Amino acid sequence: TGRTHLQDATPIRFGQVFAGYAARVRRARERIVAARAALHELALGGTAVGTGMNTHPRFAGRAIAEIARATGLPFRETDDHVQAQASIAAVVAASAALRGAAIALSGIAEDVRMLASGPRCGLGELTLPAVQPGSSIMPGKVNPVIAESAIQACARVLGDDHTLAQCGLGGRFELNTMLPLAAATVLRSADLLARAADNFGERCIEGLRSTGRGAELVERGLALATALVPALGYDRAAEIAKEAAATGRTVREVVLRHGDLAPDDLDEALDPFRMTGPSD
Repeated sequence: TGRTHLQDATPIRFGQVFAGYAARVRRARERIVAARAALHELALGGTAVGTGMNTHPRFAGRAIAEIARATGLPFRETDDHVQAQASIAAVVAASAALRGAAIALSGIAEDVRMLASGPRCGLGELTLPAVQPGSSIMPGKVNPVIAESAIQACARVLGDDHTLAQCGLGGRFELNTMLPLAAATVLRSADLLARAADNFGERCIEGLRSTGRGAELVERGLALATALVPALGYDRAAEIAKEAAATGRTVREVVLRHGDLAPDDLDEALDPFRMTGPSD
């Protein structure tokens, strides 16, 4: 069952759900890679205020070329040393990209935690891999500790990004004096987020299993009435959904009770797989 506003919505396949999660991760990675490219621009050679006073004209180019050779990274000299020393905009942008990835990861982890809630008194659509023998008091309980650890790591990254924003404000006149804190913070965020993502993938996502409860919940879902709109109209479909909610019957049972559609036509209209794509 798809869910919007935390309420039942039209059906969706788990394959579509997890493909959506994968797309979030890909896009977050693309933004990080794009932000990383700007970090290759170095301010080395600007000396005190970006004018290059007391340096040899070829010092910066040669030194940066050696750094690039030693690291294997495409470092390059900035084309404007004054701005490069007063602004750390590239580091702020890198932190923002990490923040975006943390938001994506936290959202996925929250969904997984909710879909695995229960197993009997929650949604119970997923089974988590058991990484603990139980809770401190309840034997056999499987807590979503890996998902929760990822969520907490992401919260730290969001806090670090706020610190980076303050560091970005530290550029006064010709020098940003908060670069040490900015560097320490963005490196911590990158390392923490990478380790959290690896741990979440290896110890939670790879071991997830569908319980099969999804089909039962779909059949009982009131949003199935949406599929009746082409045949019965919006108003009648809404009446059917409201009656199903009030009586505890399924949408299918209400339609059959009133004879709105023949059984074969109803089976075709309420085929959940047909609802997971555009109409023919």
